[in-house]
Amino acid sequence: MATLSVKPGQRFSVPDWHTNSRFISADAERQRSASHQVRQEARALRNETNNQAKWDEHDTRTRLSERISSVNRWKETLDKCIADVDAEMEALGKVKEEAERALQAKNLALDVSIECLTLRESRRAIDVVQDPVEEELHKEVKVIEKAKRDLQHKVHEAFDQLCHLQEARQQLSLDHRCKTETLEIDRGCLSLDVNCPNISFKVNPTRIPVGSTTLDEWEQNSRSNKEHAEAEMKASTGLREATMLTIAQTNNELEAQRVATEFALRKRIRDMERAYDELQWQEQNTLEEIAEVEEDIRCLEEDLRRKMQDLKVAHTRLETRTYRPGMDLCRDQVQYGLTDEVHQLEGSIRALRLKLAEAQDAWNALHRQLHRIQTDIGYKVNSLSLDKKCMDCRRKLLVPAEKYTPEFDTFNRTTNRAPSPREKGQAELA
Repeated sequence: MATLSVKPGQRFSVPDWHTNSRFISADAERQRSASHQVRQEARALRNETNNQAKWDEHDTRTRLSERISSVNRWKETLDKCIADVDAEMEALGKVKEEAERALQAKNLALDVSIECLTLRESRRAIDVVQDPVEEELHKEVKVIEKAKRDLQHKVHEAFDQLCHLQEARQQLSLDHRCKTETLEIDRGCLSLDVNCPNISFKVNPTRIPVGSTTLDEWEQNSRSNKEHAEAEMKASTGLREATMLTIAQTNNELEAQRVATEFALRKRIRDMERAYDELQWQEQNTLEEIAEVEEDIRCLEEDLRRKMQDLKVAHTRLETRTYRPGMDLCRDQVQYGLTDEVHQLEGSIRALRLKLAEAQDAWNALHRQLHRIQTDIGYKVNSLSLDKKCMDCRRKLLVPAEKYTPEFDTFNRTTNRAPSPREKGQAELA
């Protein structure tokens, strides 16, 4: 007969089964309670962390925005400062160029003064005098050389100041580039969010980079660059004003000296012309006096010849009457008269010869004086020509170079214009 097989193993009782069920239910309730607590704490933590993350991110964005605004303000300040430095450098450069042009213009004035001094070295004899013209020309050379030194000094100062401005601008430009890059970086950071593809974890992102500075140091650096640039611009403005003042002063001093020199030159020319006119008048009178002396000499010689003839007649009469015979050879009134006539004629002849010698001496003295006068006229003509060449040469200081046409050929000492009647007379006498 068949038998029932029994599953091998431990057998539990019904109470054990009920107990196990209760244990499972209790554990389930306990686990669900713990899970609920965890879930509630997780939700609270999520809410707290989400809120904290949102506020932290908002605070970060606010700080980034404020930092961007601060950097942008400094960038705009640096922009304006750089523009001011550029404008100041351009203004100083123009003033420097103007000073260089003024310095270059002084070379022409110096050349003219030296040329005038060189021309006047060709004066001859008594006309080589240290007159006011020469003194004013030497003074003019000193004024020009001093003006050149002053202007050259200002040009050097302007060059140095331009270098300082350029250095300050480089510092500003470097700071400006840093601000621009910083703005790009911070604006890029401000634009980042969780959806951006270029976000990732970084190694030790909270490290302090090498070379980091404090906010005060950052601001002090920009302020220092700005203040340094402003100080250099202030110095440049003062230098520009001083340079313009130096240009004006040197121009005024040179113009005053030019007027004084040309006044002395014109006065000297007038004095020379008066002396020349006086010499011409003396020459004319001397020539007239020579002609009159020559006429008187001819008359004296004619009278002397006549007196000699008269003396011959008286001598002949006396000699002839010595041949009277006998008692007729007596000292009669005729004898006394002829003797007195001979003595009178001899005295007259001596007086005429003496006067003729004096007249000849006077004639010789007049000719020597005439030679002196004519020689001095030659000197005066030469000196007048040189001084007029100086006046013509000095027209370069007032007439533009392209319009200047010399009236005198300095090298050949000839005039390029039609001579005046006075100059014709001077040329004939020379």
